[in-house]
Amino acid sequence: MTTPLDGLRDLPGIDLVERGLGDLRAGRATPESALVSMAAPRLNAIGVDVPFSGHNGAGHRLYGLLSDEDRASAHSRYNALVARIVSFARAAEHASSG
Repeated sequence: MTTPLDGLRDLPGIDLVERGLGDLRAGRATPESALVSMAAPRLNAIGVDVPFSGHNGAGHRLYGLLSDEDRASAHSRYNALVARIVSFARAAEHASSG
């Protein structure tokens, strides 16, 4: 069976997307699931079915989870993760348009 992610396997950030989707489906609150929830509108637009998490404020949830792990590095890790998911989404949009 082919999934929308099959054509995106070589893109940077696919690891985060796959982990986040798996965590969302399993009901786990992880940085990756919060990140994928944040990017859901963009991911859905390229054909990736992002399960609804039932939570609002995925960005706040992501920051909280990162802060719980290591308060001192939460801000820089948050920015790095957001940059990676944006990069993935841009590359996926480009791949699907051409």
